[in-house]
Amino acid sequence: MSRIRITQHIAAPPEAVWAAVGDIAFHPAWMHDAVAIRFTSPRREGVGTTFECDSRLGPLRITDRMEVTEWSEGRALGIRHVGAVTGTGRFTLRRRRGGTRFRWSEDLRFPWWMGGPLGGTAAKPFFRRLWRANLRRLAALVEER
Repeated sequence: MSRIRITQHIAAPPEAVWAAVGDIAFHPAWMHDAVAIRFTSPRREGVGTTFECDSRLGPLRITDRMEVTEWSEGRALGIRHVGAVTGTGRFTLRRRRGGTRFRWSEDLRFPWWMGGPLGGTAAKPFFRRLWRANLRRLAALVEER
């Protein structure tokens, strides 16, 4: 299991950050690795929402299937990865002086053809850089609104 945690301060209130994060269809606008999102459930928000995310990870292209497992309006969004890469992810928002502390946590298992546990360990620095850039992009989008 590869565990990755990153945090970003966003100079906007949690309500403004949630408006972008709670809109799952909007994720490709700030996630460089997310190419497209297709909902596979009638729901587009809340626990039980399912979707596929076409992801580009360097030269690798995968479709990540996900299910929303936690939906705490304005505070937290949890997902379960059920595609080739399995595990859980969670976004949490906390009001802080001058804005919002956004934390992104992922616990991921990579399949054998992606190197299994060794591949996951080797991928950690890549994902940290990528997701930090994603959170800077999210901050820029939310702060300019």
